[in-house]
Amino acid sequence: MPVACHLLAPLMLLCLVFFGVVSDGRAETGAVLTIALPVEPPNLDPTTGASAAVDEVVLGNVMEGLTRIAEDGTVQPLLATGWQVGDDGRHYDFTLRDDVRFQDGSPFTAADVKFSLDRARAPGSANAQRALLSVIDDVQIINHAHVRLTLSRPAPDLPFLLGWGDAVMVQAATAAQLAIAPVGTGPFRVAEWRRGDRIVLERNPGYWGTPALAERVTIKFLNDPSAALAALQAGDLDGFSNYPAPESVAPFEADDRFRVALGQSQGKIILALNNAAGPFADIRVRRAASHAIDRAAIIAGAMFGHGLPIGSHYARTAPGWIDLADYYPHDLDAARALLAQAGFTGKGPAIALRLPARAYARRIGEMVAAQMQAAGFEVTIEILEWPQWLDQIFKRHVYDMTIVEHVEPMDYDIYGRDGYYFGYDSPAMKTLLDRLNQTLVPAQRLDLLADIQRRITQDAVVVPLLQSPRIGIWKRQIQGVWTDAPLAQTPLYAARSTAWTAMATLPVSAPAVATADATGWVGWVVPPLLLAMLVLAASRFGGAYLLGRGLVLLGTLLAASMVIFLLLQVVPGDPAAFMMGMNADPAAIAALRLEMGLDAGAVARYLHWVAGLVQGEFGISYTYRTDVGRLMLERLAVSGPLALFASLLSLAVALPVGLLAATKRDTLIDRAVTALTQLGIALPNFWLAMLLVLVFSVALRWLPAGGFPGWSAGMGAGLQALLLPTLALAAPQAAILTRVLRSALLDTLGEEYMRTARAKGLSNGMALRRHALRNALIPVLSVVGLQTPFLLAGSIIVENVFALPGLGRLIFQAIGQRDLIVVQGVVMVMVFTVVAVTFLIDLAYAAVDPRIRRRAS
Repeated sequence: MPVACHLLAPLMLLCLVFFGVVSDGRAETGAVLTIALPVEPPNLDPTTGASAAVDEVVLGNVMEGLTRIAEDGTVQPLLATGWQVGDDGRHYDFTLRDDVRFQDGSPFTAADVKFSLDRARAPGSANAQRALLSVIDDVQIINHAHVRLTLSRPAPDLPFLLGWGDAVMVQAATAAQLAIAPVGTGPFRVAEWRRGDRIVLERNPGYWGTPALAERVTIKFLNDPSAALAALQAGDLDGFSNYPAPESVAPFEADDRFRVALGQSQGKIILALNNAAGPFADIRVRRAASHAIDRAAIIAGAMFGHGLPIGSHYARTAPGWIDLADYYPHDLDAARALLAQAGFTGKGPAIALRLPARAYARRIGEMVAAQMQAAGFEVTIEILEWPQWLDQIFKRHVYDMTIVEHVEPMDYDIYGRDGYYFGYDSPAMKTLLDRLNQTLVPAQRLDLLADIQRRITQDAVVVPLLQSPRIGIWKRQIQGVWTDAPLAQTPLYAARSTAWTAMATLPVSAPAVATADATGWVGWVVPPLLLAMLVLAASRFGGAYLLGRGLVLLGTLLAASMVIFLLLQVVPGDPAAFMMGMNADPAAIAALRLEMGLDAGAVARYLHWVAGLVQGEFGISYTYRTDVGRLMLERLAVSGPLALFASLLSLAVALPVGLLAATKRDTLIDRAVTALTQLGIALPNFWLAMLLVLVFSVALRWLPAGGFPGWSAGMGAGLQALLLPTLALAAPQAAILTRVLRSALLDTLGEEYMRTARAKGLSNGMALRRHALRNALIPVLSVVGLQTPFLLAGSIIVENVFALPGLGRLIFQAIGQRDLIVVQGVVMVMVFTVVAVTFLIDLAYAAVDPRIRRRAS
């Protein structure tokens, strides 16, 4: 069986890798850390957009501001050694450090301060906090080490604001590339960004301050709770900052290998109410809802005991916090009495609870609905994807209730904004906020902050539920990482392991570039492959056939481009609003829409996109701010080999097993094969994937639980990372192909050429192998052709289980982020793949059946 023998070669190679003949490339020495975060940043520029994930990676590690917010929430000098405030509170004089250089070697001066702040507060800026930074009227350079900020009004919180990621210092020469190649003054620099998988930080050898203790930090991104749990238990990670699954913390608390750090974040999870319309326009109904909620039960049940109750939109760790959690005690009788006063005596108000598709919101929402129904409300739950939530609730205010987490620190000012999604309009609140902005005396400011908290609570604008926990899971030997988070950041300059004997040194090299693995191999492999296909097609079928198939391909792609573009235009959600977040300045959102070209008409955008496709350009990703074509090539470097290995492995198993079952028809072997294939077809591949991880990664620790190190780490490391996903994908496909091949072989038994072969003395098995197998391969090849597109981009769940940065995860993330240009590009590639695979299958038909070749000719 030469065909089957050739197909067994990939399986043999995978076995060699599994048993260690090929170097695995996993060992890494020196002062290195591998940690994980739940969300990958869409880009690396904290001064545009409002994604907290950007600050988690960049702030304090790669880029720095004039000030720094310490773990205890205090403001400390950073790039500024100090500052003085004028008596009127409208002038700030900052003294700068004179020994600071950017990571490209350029000196940091007062000119960079002026450029950074002017850029952030400019009218067309996409900075999410442009409105807050616009309090700065002028930035004056006194000399190279002194700047003076003149404000339009007193702003006592300005030093705190300057410690945010929105106000980090950048230089004019590199500002345009910050999204993909940030250059800052921090203790680390970005060495590599493999989108969808990891970011690698290297110690900055020219750092002005105390050098980072870690030579290199790899930050992986795992938002799937199962993948996060498996990666930690398998030993693939040194720690997980802001662990996303409070329900699975208990196993780590009982494991001596780990330390669970339970800290506090600035996140406030609230039950938001529409104050402007519907039942909650009546303050009595809002107060009834406040009495209906049992915070302690929610924290115990929905958050598994993690989190702290709050009674106002204010974090317990923020300056001036007062305890208002018991202002509305859980009292069903009081809630019913208030509803009766509001006119709901027989039947309670019908309320729609519209939740974002976040795990915490769903868990809490179910408990909130049950508690409010017990008080007399009639509550129905509706789940919205995040872009839909932003469009329908945050933008258009079409809701009664919702649950969401506000992560920005000290964001009480949103209760004074006109048109905010709460629908709250209170002259008393605006007066309090104005007084706070004019007050410089610290004691008086604390009093006003307390009054603001009381006003929010008394008016029952929202139902504050809890302050979000920040859960860190760390190996016992890891030290120097933050437990609390006054900002959304994960500073790593002091992170270290007690296993390190000495601090490693990093040789000085050229500035790093945030990039992924080189995909130049595609340029070497694909053109010759396409040329070979064309030559083979021309020789086998002739030029007319080739021309006809080419016209079909072009027509299919054109029709698909129209359908894809039209369908995506009706998808709800604004990409710019998604990227900027809830508290972004509307002017900043408009500026970002202009920058991304979303202000143009649909026809103009379609023509521009198609014109780019003709030239081989897929556009620029809204999220990653990089070329979509390159982004897809990076993901194809994972999905392509994975699909190929799974296809070859399934064929290598199906051909001999299917032939064996047909040869041993109606025997015990045949019945066993039939039972196993039925099991393989019924077995979900994601369940098999999780089982493989538990056995080979968590229990035996033979293979990594997930992630992809990149082909630059070595062929062995790459193949080891793909071994378990290949098995998970190949098993169901092999079962299907085995059944198809067995049936096709048995169907040939009645053919004349089979009777002739047996009449010449051949056994059934020999006749099947010599004469029937080639004909039986026709339906097998058809099934392989149908499976290939699925394996290439349809294996989203398996890629999530193994945290693989493949094409399936890319399109899944792009849909969720409303990165429509990426969705369009990936779907077009998939359409092309289907047509190309169909063409290859036609060639394969001709190769195995001469009659087809003669008819085509």
